[in-house]
Amino acid sequence: MYAVIKTGGKQYRVAEGQKLKVEQIPADIGQEISLDQVLSVGEGETLKVGAPLVAGAVVKAKVLAHGRHDKVKIFKMRRRKHYQRHQGHRQNYTQIVIEAITA
Repeated sequence: MYAVIKTGGKQYRVAEGQKLKVEQIPADIGQEISLDQVLSVGEGETLKVGAPLVAGAVVKAKVLAHGRHDKVKIFKMRRRKHYQRHQGHRQNYTQIVIEAITA
């Protein structure tokens, strides 16, 4: 069984037991969270698609860790104008494991 969920402005295709890094969620490590924005649920040949969400579908997940992604370097330059700007960015994430999908 798999589901397509929406969290942090992004969509993820998840299955039970899968680990993934999503945008930061304000939850403690070890806490169970429920993701209720389920866009579709599939099992074998059957597929339920919501309009826009599947009614009554919930994905239960457990928070494993919080962290920060690798640094993204931003470099801006205008040739012949002696203009250079260096900037870096590290995005926060929450690592979760999918425990159950109910539809």
